[in-house]
Amino acid sequence: MKKRQLKAVFAMFLLAGGVLAGCGNTEKTATTEKQAEKTEKTEQTEKSEGEKEEINYGEAFKEAVTELEKAKTGEKVDFDKVTTIYTTKLQALVQKRDAEFQDTLDQHITAALSAGKDGSMAPMVVKQLFDKLMQKVFYATIKHEFTEVEEHWGNQEKVKEEVEEAKEFYAILQSTVEKRDAAYGTNLVDTINGAFSDIESAVEKGDALAFALGKQVIDKTLMKTFYLATGALPHGYASKAAAEAKENADEAKVEQAEGWAFYQSVYPYMKKHAPEEADYILQQFDLQTDVKTLDPIAINKAFIRGWAKVALHEYEESEENWGQDKSAVTALEGALFIDMIGSDLKTLLGEQAFTTLNDQAHKYLEAAKAKNKEEGEKLLKQIEVTLHAAIEKAK
Repeated sequence: MKKRQLKAVFAMFLLAGGVLAGCGNTEKTATTEKQAEKTEKTEQTEKSEGEKEEINYGEAFKEAVTELEKAKTGEKVDFDKVTTIYTTKLQALVQKRDAEFQDTLDQHITAALSAGKDGSMAPMVVKQLFDKLMQKVFYATIKHEFTEVEEHWGNQEKVKEEVEEAKEFYAILQSTVEKRDAAYGTNLVDTINGAFSDIESAVEKGDALAFALGKQVIDKTLMKTFYLATGALPHGYASKAAAEAKENADEAKVEQAEGWAFYQSVYPYMKKHAPEEADYILQQFDLQTDVKTLDPIAINKAFIRGWAKVALHEYEESEENWGQDKSAVTALEGALFIDMIGSDLKTLLGEQAFTTLNDQAHKYLEAAKAKNKEEGEKLLKQIEVTLHAAIEKAK
């Protein structure tokens, strides 16, 4: 891919981030406008109600990725076919998540497919962008379903339906989780499956706190999956791309694209509480960055600092909401972010120091659940000291 062409495509991506849907200025009578609005709402409602029955998102996604993967063996990709699959089966879902999470994934995906068709972006780069950005959509949809559960809590039949839908979208992502387990010797799949079981039990018992805790385990375990795929050592795409760049710059660019697209799932979360680290990682994975300059060690350290800062924020929220359910939920989130960089913290601080930190995090969670403020305050001070030390060591 020529540098000029690459910049043009990413200019589209940058532009897409700031584009808002415009309103037409066509003059209509008030009656015509109301009729058109009513018709549109009816059509949207019918489409929304039928969508879950008519569309198998997993099959549509698989079909599109299979076509795009032809590029791996040098076959010609039918971009018209992929675009049709996307526009008829997946785009509506993407647009819903864009609206809900103030995102621009539809514009990113559309731009990538268009660039693949006109030859301004390498087909395998398009494949990775489509694949990983759609995974973000499925991840966001799991979060959406959990929000629906909370909104309909008390209506057990409706809640069970939403949990089942969350499980269906997770099933599309499970192979990604399995790959990280195989690479790092983790047990993320078991953790997520266990959390879904806990959620189902919580629904049966009407235990809102247990549901909230299970939801966080699934969410943060998926975030850990995306972290392991991007900036963790030694199997993240930062490491893979940097190593490949020494032999094959084109292939390295594909891996850089994978890293960039996977990172989109966690970037907004880190950006809120560690903007400097979040933006540094984003810039490193940006396809306009020369892949030969990619620094996996620096990216890894930025992730450690970033997630440690996020953990500190969760503990701050836990302290502020002491005595409420939210205190226990954010205490768990803090522990999960510590676990996210557990392997890194062992290397950075030593195994004993990490074991102590992990133990303190779990004890603090129990103190938050029991509303034992004296014990909680003592543990929190120890946790904060260790996390600040990790941030300093990761500079």
